[in-house]
Amino acid sequence: NTVMRNVVRRAQVGDVAPGFSLSSESGKKVSLENFKGPFGIEQLSKPVVVFFYGGQGSPSCTKEVEAFKQAYPDFKAAGAEVLGISRDSTDFSKDWKAEKELPFPLLSDEDGAVREEYGIKKDLFGFLDGRETYVIDRAGKIVMKFNDQFAPEKHVDKALDALDAL
Repeated sequence: NTVMRNVVRRAQVGDVAPGFSLSSESGKKVSLENFKGPFGIEQLSKPVVVFFYGGQGSPSCTKEVEAFKQAYPDFKAAGAEVLGISRDSTDFSKDWKAEKELPFPLLSDEDGAVREEYGIKKDLFGFLDGRETYVIDRAGKIVMKFNDQFAPEKHVDKALDALDAL
């Protein structure tokens, strides 16, 4: 017997980032396309930092979003936008964003479709959603990918280093 496996291709550095359109905590749809310049003009486009985190309220996710919040002026200075994506509902995200005073959108991927599109695997024997960060350049290509469940603050450093190299 041949067993067929559903092989998910993981988004890699050098790939065009998979597009998405998700609801933010404000109820607005946010798409990767929103950050492309008029008529796709690369020089008028923004790099985007997309970080996937497990869920709001956990100590490590709180550390991660607070690290992104603290470094947000550095991201803006680099011309980049920051987007956080989790499976949490927009209502839960709205309350958490207000509580933590986060300056960037939190997007809701409740069914995990975007997470799956990027090929993000679960960690800790399938119990935790993977914690992965991507830096997408002005051309829409992935220039940095970082996965570390247990060092949430490192995601910020790696993303800023990648933006500096653009």
